[in-house]
Amino acid sequence: MEQKDLVSIILPIYKVESYLERCIESVRRQTYQNIEIILVDDGSPDNCGRICDSYAKQDERIIVIHKENGGLSDARNVGIQKATGKYITLVDSDDYIEEDYVEFLYKLIQENNAQISICSHTVLYENGTILPKSTHENSVLDAKTVLERILYDEGIDLSAWAKMYDKKLFEKVQYPKGRLFEDAATTYLLIDQCSKIAIGSESKYRYMIRNNSITSADFSPKKMQLITSTKEMSDYVKEKYPDLKNAANRRLMYAYLSTLSQLANCKKRYPKEEKEIVEYIRKNGNAVLKDKRAKKRDKFGIIALKFGFPIYRIIWRIYTKITGRK
Repeated sequence: MEQKDLVSIILPIYKVESYLERCIESVRRQTYQNIEIILVDDGSPDNCGRICDSYAKQDERIIVIHKENGGLSDARNVGIQKATGKYITLVDSDDYIEEDYVEFLYKLIQENNAQISICSHTVLYENGTILPKSTHENSVLDAKTVLERILYDEGIDLSAWAKMYDKKLFEKVQYPKGRLFEDAATTYLLIDQCSKIAIGSESKYRYMIRNNSITSADFSPKKMQLITSTKEMSDYVKEKYPDLKNAANRRLMYAYLSTLSQLANCKKRYPKEEKEIVEYIRKNGNAVLKDKRAKKRDKFGIIALKFGFPIYRIIWRIYTKITGRK
């Protein structure tokens, strides 16, 4: 296809030495050639910075930014500010992409006059578990419909990656510096600026869940930030789209259940956080149980908690052992 527009591919990089070359190579091999590759070395203490500089000498499309460590959001923001492409896509540097990832997303935007395009992904666990997410859907949706499907977890998620954005969308939105689960605080604001979002649910992105990654690491009170970000999104949606109240409440319940599951896998106890989460789920769980579109997994978690958190812990650990998931 004709490749007119420059696409900026941004990789935030921190302590991913073992995965970085695989990621960069997958970006360099893109069938869509009119790209700039922005490698943001976020003060990584390992060899990541040197690997980035080595690749910059090999490929003139590569731009390297070395900066003090500021976290994933800060690295993304710096890369976006540096980008000169009409479109932006974000790739986490421990993941990798298919050779036609950029071409696929760009074609969706061009053919549908969209501001965002979305592809599917495959989840790869270090224990060998593989979870493909493709549904092979092809559709063009408005912002409200996409938000509703995100809230109900119906084939579209909040991840920053596996999407291509018109760069203009970032004029009003930045990733929140210093916050975990920054996608939950940001993606919905980007989507809500759009009149058209193009969905092509083929798996073009490979998402790696590492045992020592931020999201899979043991629970800490900072993990409560998922609830904070999700509540912001829930409140925003309910104010702007009142008829999506049930969907917004379901997503917030998911955030509480997901965080509780992190606690269930943790040997150390956090009574303050545990009490807050359990009280919320028990108070608001019945409304989600009545929602026909709510996930069975959510409902199962709400029901399991009725027998007490110790029983919930046992059930959740059995579930993770059977599925190989965390």
